[in-house]
Amino acid sequence: MKIGEEAKKASYKVPFGTVSITPKAKQLIDGAIERRWLTKGAYVKEFEEKFAALFGVKYGVAVSSGTDADAIACAVLYDFGAHRGDEIIIPALTFVATGNAVLQAGFTPVFVDVKRDTLNIDPDKIEAAITKRTRAIMPVHLMGKPADMDRIMAIAKKHKLHVIEDAAEAHGAQYKGKKIGAIGDMACFSLYAAHIVTTIEGGMLITNNAQMAEAARSLRNHGIDGKFRFKRIGFSSKMNEIEAAVGLGNIEIFEDILNTRRRNILYLIEHFKKFDPYFIYVQEDPHEKLGPHAFSIILRPGLKFTKDEFVAFFDQNSVDSRNLFYSIPTQTPSYAFMGHKLGDFPESEFCSDNGTHIGCHQDLGVEHMDHVIAVVAKFLRSKGYPGH
Repeated sequence: MKIGEEAKKASYKVPFGTVSITPKAKQLIDGAIERRWLTKGAYVKEFEEKFAALFGVKYGVAVSSGTDADAIACAVLYDFGAHRGDEIIIPALTFVATGNAVLQAGFTPVFVDVKRDTLNIDPDKIEAAITKRTRAIMPVHLMGKPADMDRIMAIAKKHKLHVIEDAAEAHGAQYKGKKIGAIGDMACFSLYAAHIVTTIEGGMLITNNAQMAEAARSLRNHGIDGKFRFKRIGFSSKMNEIEAAVGLGNIEIFEDILNTRRRNILYLIEHFKKFDPYFIYVQEDPHEKLGPHAFSIILRPGLKFTKDEFVAFFDQNSVDSRNLFYSIPTQTPSYAFMGHKLGDFPESEFCSDNGTHIGCHQDLGVEHMDHVIAVVAKFLRSKGYPGH
């Protein structure tokens, strides 16, 4: 980021993200500093227990990032008969960390296209991607929108595969009355600054499987077993006490954060109905509850403007935004070695070429959502679409 851009980001009327650091977190941080025990300790253990309880599972394993959580969850599969080079199915449209984590764990990512209206992996296309080397399906609940878990779990059961939920952006989401993160064999959360529960940097793996939890704890610390014996090829991915303190503070206000974000995104969904001819945007279906990370907006085909023009207008009117990720195998140059070409994942590529997303976080109010709505209406009028 160039000098001056940080100040510009901070000046947005509707900034993309925020961090909640509570008085409790500050008190715990002071306590850790006074004790001079800042690496993994009592706070991390307490945070793991409370995070797992929040999602209704038995075990939590705190790590240094959501990417590490994904990679460690994949590596856990070596304890269950997997071998290096085996395959894990993931959506083509997601943050690049999902693909990176699969590779870092020694597996081969197999990409499946998404559905344009959900941004999530298309269950109708999963079985065609399964081979004799497939070991798991890793659906991503993108933007806090639950993937179609009934279909995914049924496919996994039929083919004897594990399911790892990438719930990086889906804190608090629900699918048919079940909490996202408590449906698959394991689930992975990012605790990065912009997310509902944050430790600034950090991640969490949760599971109800004791053997998987034990393997994950070993893997996050170089594959350690006991005091100084190593039985796995592991990672260096421990969380520290300062991060856990921030996380404990966030858990204390989790419901407040979640409810504020839900209010904001549902307000945007309701008021974007008048923009239906122009945009595809995240929806909350009757069987689910969003765990909102951000509000996604995709331009419909055939409009008289481009995504770049739309995003530039947002920027000029003090609304911060981000690109709607990329089709990893076809729009991320570092994945060119996998041999895919443009057109292989048309839905993911369309969403990437035509999509953006904006914040709906807990530091924003209805007045900020009204500003976004007014900016969109103003932009459409400027492009010759009257009546908004």
